[in-house]
Amino acid sequence: MKDAKEANKYAEICREAFWQKVFQVEVEYLNVHLQNSRDILSVGCGPAMIEGKLVKRGFHVTGLDISEEALRCAPDGVRTVAGRAEDMLFPDSSFDAAIFVVSLQFIEDYPKAIKRTAAVLRPEGKIIIMLLNPRSVFYKAMRLNPDSYVNLIRHTNLSRIEQDIRKDFLIQTEYLLGIKGENIFPSQDPDLAALYVMEGPKRRDIRQRGSDESER
Repeated sequence: MKDAKEANKYAEICREAFWQKVFQVEVEYLNVHLQNSRDILSVGCGPAMIEGKLVKRGFHVTGLDISEEALRCAPDGVRTVAGRAEDMLFPDSSFDAAIFVVSLQFIEDYPKAIKRTAAVLRPEGKIIIMLLNPRSVFYKAMRLNPDSYVNLIRHTNLSRIEQDIRKDFLIQTEYLLGIKGENIFPSQDPDLAALYVMEGPKRRDIRQRGSDESER
């Protein structure tokens, strides 16, 4: 985000009732799939609205975002770090899990960001990636709005993204969060689900490689 005014405007939009309902669905999903994880890295967190809700659930959350202005809007309790996902400077094996909540598709060199994410996760670490589903009614409607953040998206080929993620993680996938107009409902229909989710642990060979390097 270019300046404080833009960041504050985005944060206000995030507080609207519709988006709060969307965030609640995402938080509930994350809460279930982050069980047995404590230290969480959220990559591309923006104003960290979801991350603040996770902190209230007892998670220790670090939010990384390229925009310092957006991070100034983050709620108390979320540790924030400004920087590029591709060049994150956390020590290896720092986190139990990493989440990308509708952020990966906006990262220029996302394969490099994924490699760095794998490195900063502990050996049993896992990743959860929530992607916008370009096939969905919600996505197509948002694309028609010239002011929508969706028009800044860089990567829409979900198959290619999934292929890249599988190089470092053993993921399972599912569609999530039906949205049609202002209505929010459970759905795994690719035409209605706004999100495509990838979730799973680091590959065993990646874990072993990290362990070997740490012993050198």
